[in-house]
Amino acid sequence: MLNMTRRAVLGTAAAAAAFGLNSKLEFALPAMAATPLEPAVGHYKYKVGSIEITAVYDGIWRKPHDPAFIKNASIDDTKEALAKAGLTTEFMPIPLTVVVLNVGGKLIMMDAGSGVGQWQTNATHLPANMAAAGIDYKKIDTIMISHFHPDHVWGLMEKGTNAPVFPNAELIVNAYEYNWWTDPGRVDKLAEGRKDAGRRIAANFPKWKNWRLVDDGAQVAPGIQLVSAPGHTPGHSVYLIDAGSEQLMVSADIMYVPALLAPHPEWEGSYDQDGPMAVATRRKLIDRVIADNIKICGSHFPFPGSGTFVKDGNSYGFTPMVQA
Repeated sequence: MLNMTRRAVLGTAAAAAAFGLNSKLEFALPAMAATPLEPAVGHYKYKVGSIEITAVYDGIWRKPHDPAFIKNASIDDTKEALAKAGLTTEFMPIPLTVVVLNVGGKLIMMDAGSGVGQWQTNATHLPANMAAAGIDYKKIDTIMISHFHPDHVWGLMEKGTNAPVFPNAELIVNAYEYNWWTDPGRVDKLAEGRKDAGRRIAANFPKWKNWRLVDDGAQVAPGIQLVSAPGHTPGHSVYLIDAGSEQLMVSADIMYVPALLAPHPEWEGSYDQDGPMAVATRRKLIDRVIADNIKICGSHFPFPGSGTFVKDGNSYGFTPMVQA
């Protein structure tokens, strides 16, 4: 159940217009204030049209504050944004959520998670929470991948051996993303901090025969379209699900920390390989979500990883879905 108050959903600019005011409102109680960092139950089901969506919690990265995290903002700026959203300022809270679609009995996982502690030691909850939700990972039919950052694809590989976790599932990805990371000379061109990830990808992904490489706009399953969303990585993609009466955009990392990037969409993250392009993509897709009344979920939104955006001048207001 989507549990929001009218005041929370409107955002500041929209609320001002609704109440006949000429300037923004500052709400005393931030929309995210009631959203806990750790969910009491690590799975949550909701529907988009006839499609059942299961959000599965993997963990939360309690990222230490780092002046390089946002290229064009200071730690004080990011702490201020967190505080306004009602979130902790002790660290940068980055939740990790994977969603699984049940489309006519076919199980489609959107990204594969970070691999049971392979990326962050406290991101280990995905297998148990999937089981609690009644999902057998061995029966996953398809995995639709947004991009090749570790928190999205390390779950494809067993820890230590790199053996494929889903050898029988179809793995769908933007061909540009796959070809960019597996280019024979890529590792040498990567920044030092990305080289280990690049080596692991190059050494393992090309061996697998269950990849399906597609281009921008491809219909990857009935009612599901891959939409190129570059900037965060060269071939970063979102998936647009058309369930007839409703649509859902599985947005991966275009708005990875809404508390920061909704009010400041111009901020460029250090993990964005092309910052200006990531900003342009962010604005384009969030504007589309708002204009077309598309539901949206994101990998690092507060669990269960979905919410509502509204225009707020040249920025956005965000209200997260909360578990009922």
